[in-house]
Formats: sequence, structure tokens, C-alpha cells
Amino acid sequence: MLELKNAFKNKFANVLFDEPMKKHTTFKIGGNADVFIIPNDSGEIIDAIKLCEEFKAPFYIIGNGSNILVGDGGINGVVIQIFKNMGNIGVNGNIIKAEGGALLSLVSRKALEEGLTGLEFASGIPGTVGGGVCMNAGAYGGEMKDIISKVVVLKNGEILELSNEESEFEYRNSCILKNGMIVLEAEMVLQKGKADEIKEKMFEFNRLRSEKQPLEFPSAGSAFKRPEGYFAGKLIMDSGLRGYSVGGASVSEKHCGFIINKGNATAKDVITLIDDVKRIVNDKFGVMLKPEIRFIGNF
Repeated sequence: MLELKNAFKNKFANVLFDEPMKKHTTFKIGGNADVFIIPNDSGEIIDAIKLCEEFKAPFYIIGNGSNILVGDGGINGVVIQIFKNMGNIGVNGNIIKAEGGALLSLVSRKALEEGLTGLEFASGIPGTVGGGVCMNAGAYGGEMKDIISKVVVLKNGEILELSNEESEFEYRNSCILKNGMIVLEAEMVLQKGKADEIKEKMFEFNRLRSEKQPLEFPSAGSAFKRPEGYFAGKLIMDSGLRGYSVGGASVSEKHCGFIINKGNATAKDVITLIDDVKRIVNDKFGVMLKPEIRFIGNF
């Protein structure tokens, strides 16, 4: 591991060692990562992955850390954070191009400034463009697949361009996620609209989000995917699990589809809570919930 750390230290400027992952996730949970690198461009991503392959070290791609739970035992290997250093946003007519590290909230704000409609649903999503594209993020009737025209990805060291159809978007998934591709840039096609109407819609969506979601607590967003024909939050609530807690982790009383960190929750607390919720809901309704949260590291 010392050789790996020295190799990264000699190669990159923006690199940290034994970095607490709770500082880089919206859950505020997680042990230390051996190596944590913040690349400036796609070339540095490729170089970092090559080093990982050379030292046979596992690597993990994250953005804003809004949809992940890192294990208490931390991460053996390298975390590559595609975030603010790769967050450029450009506009040409009704087309927005954004790098994978751009926050969706900032891209939607840029759309508002340009009088472009279609991205209002993403104004309160805490994730990045890269994460949003991978999992086809959505809210309030809108999804990334509705606006994406092209995606530039890194696959096995090669930079490729995928169309909307080639990205094979589905509910909270895509072939990009399935095949471990890395989103470098996304092109979104929006429509001309009226700034006051766009602003009003964004305000309403964010009002609803604030009213219905436990934004005052650390979480990883919706904990479970929506089962076909059901709503995960309602199933959990109807199972009598509102406020159900394990250690510092709890089912939100405000929205039962969220698991919150009430303070000093561990990854073990969250995992145990998820398993309990899955078991109880399945026993009561015969529906097996599937986590929407991505789990990485040592649990």
C-alpha cells in the first residue's frame, strides 16, 4: 500500500491519504479510504485507473456522495471523486453540455438563467450529472432520459460517445451503470420557456421536497427503489416502521422511504436497519424491497 500511495503522491496534485469518507458522503458515514484523488480532467482519470491496475488496487468512482453508503471499515484501494474540478457547464441555444462532476442543481439553475425548461425536476437533486445519468435520476415526473441526447463516457480506457438509445435508460438504471462506465460529459436538449414559469416550477418542487423529505438530517436520499405497483415509503409506513431505529440510524418519520443519520450512525446500523425493513415489509405484504443506495467498502 505504501508503494501505491507514493505512486499517487508523485503523479497527482489533488490526492489525499487515509481520508475519512464521512466527509465526502451526504450520509456522513464511512471509514477511511486508502487513497482519495480528485482528478482535473479525463486524462487524470485514465492515469489514476492505470495506476490502480498496475498495483492491482480496486478503485471506486464517486461524485457528491449522495447515493452511497461507505462501510465502517473504510475502503481498501482508491476513490476517484469526479466532482467540482470537473464541473464545467456550457450552453449553446437550447443545448446544455455539462461535465460529469457538475451538480444537477447548478445545471438546472443555469437552465433557468438561460430560459430553458425541462430540467426543473432536478433542481433539488443533490447528485452530480455523472451519477444522475448513470442511475437515470428522476423526480416529480421527470427523468434524465427525457432530456439526454448524448453521453461521453470512459470505458476500459477508451472515450466513447453514446446516444440516448445506446445508453439503455431504465428505471434508476442504465447500461452505463451496468457496465461500469464513467460519465465524463452529458449533452441535454431542453426547450425554450418563460423564466418566471420555470422559476415557479422549481420553487414548487423544492417546496414539496422540503415539506416531505427529511432534508434536515444526513441521508443518502431514497433508500429503496419503487416496487412495481407500490410506493416503498407507504409500504414501510404501513408496516408500522415510521421512526424505527437501529443505533443512530432511523426510518424517517417525515418520509418513510428515507433512512436518516440521527447522529453518529454507523454503516452497520444502516445495514441492519435496511435488512429489518426488508424482512418486515416482505413478511407483511409479500414485497421484497430493493435498496437504491450503493454500498462500497468494508462492512
